[in-house]
Amino acid sequence: MPLSLVAMSTDAGRSGGPRFRRPNIYYGWYIVVITGFVMTLATVPMFHAMTLWAVALEQQFGWKRGALSMALTLTRVEGGLMGPIEGYLTDKLGGRKMVLIGFIILGFGFLAFSQIGAGFWPVSPLYTFYFAFMVMALGQGMGSWVPMMTTINNWFSRRMASAMGWANWFSRGGALIVVPLIGVGIGSAIGWQGTAFIIAILVFAAAVPLYLVIRDKPEDMGLQMEDDATSTARVRGGQRAPSGPQGLTAQQAVRTAAFWLIAVGHGLTSMIILAIMTHLGLFLADAGFGGHTAWVVTVYTFVAMWAQLIGGYVGDRFPKRISIFIFTTIQAGAVVLLTFSTHLWMFYAFAVTFGLGFGGRNPLTTSIRGEYFGRGNFGKILGISTIPMNILLLGASPFAGYMYDWQESYTLAFLVLSGFNFVGGVCFLFARRPRIPTTPETTPPAVAPAPAAAGDS
Repeated sequence: MPLSLVAMSTDAGRSGGPRFRRPNIYYGWYIVVITGFVMTLATVPMFHAMTLWAVALEQQFGWKRGALSMALTLTRVEGGLMGPIEGYLTDKLGGRKMVLIGFIILGFGFLAFSQIGAGFWPVSPLYTFYFAFMVMALGQGMGSWVPMMTTINNWFSRRMASAMGWANWFSRGGALIVVPLIGVGIGSAIGWQGTAFIIAILVFAAAVPLYLVIRDKPEDMGLQMEDDATSTARVRGGQRAPSGPQGLTAQQAVRTAAFWLIAVGHGLTSMIILAIMTHLGLFLADAGFGGHTAWVVTVYTFVAMWAQLIGGYVGDRFPKRISIFIFTTIQAGAVVLLTFSTHLWMFYAFAVTFGLGFGGRNPLTTSIRGEYFGRGNFGKILGISTIPMNILLLGASPFAGYMYDWQESYTLAFLVLSGFNFVGGVCFLFARRPRIPTTPETTPPAVAPAPAAAGDS
């Protein structure tokens, strides 16, 4: 992991011997690790393990796959409505308070999920499932992606894509542990309901400790944002060093073509991910390999874990829009391979290819917003962009489910979603960076002009 260290220095002590100062790690890297933990606990049990929950729920209640998929549709409706509010609240309250609030809500959501089918619910188990998933989605949305990506954007500038890549690396590493454990729990005497109850307790237990260690921005600790010059320079003499242009306002951002191309591209390239998270286990079961579901998920998660770092490295050194197009094309190709898979090795080949594309694009689709729109209103801009994203995501999983119910095959659904995925990559390819104006409050104070060096103009 790249660490920004203060150089170790020596000076003469009273004894005349050298005295070594301990290296200080820029706190932004702690934020990266914390983000990985937050994303693991908030998103992995709900989304990455969704295919495991779907198989268990179908076996117990016999629900149609279209009806199962509707839960994710409802979460996208809620996400579209709440996204701008989450962004506004993140910029207003800060990420640490949002994580605390979100984790408490998420814990109650998993608690409700664990009680599906209990006699005290006044509605059918299917509607209880929808209600629980909406509560879980509300908590996950308020307490994970928007607030933590905004927090990382506050801490990093030059290495933002790498920082987001490392955060996702830790998240995928957590998924490698959490997804198999959920699979073991569901298949054991604990059952899926007991497993959901344990997750609820863990979420509740993590809420306050996370609140205590998260810091919203480096200025809160007397630090400057990471940049080319230094990562740990402290504020001196009561004056904060200028941190550069704060970026576009939300109103300015939505007037740019880049905002809409990124939002639509992100939505189109995420549709297939949502469908895979719901239907992969069912697809494997239909092919006679249902027992390999957790392992296939583990393989693509492991590959995605390392692809995050590749994506972050590439994104900090090459145009992000081109890099995203390449990774999303790989992702689309992987789903085409899955569609025509008939042997076990083909499913694992899909897992490797999908993990490379999915993982590589992940840090870039968020960090490109920070690069294009700046720091000052990142939460609001990210939140607003979830509206077109979630509109596109609404039909992804139900489309695959209802197509299966109609044709008893996922072939057409997966091919159509792969096509949308490719179009989304093209949207990113055409998204050009808008100009970020320097505002008076971010302009460095005037200093005496230095003699011009040769070649200056």
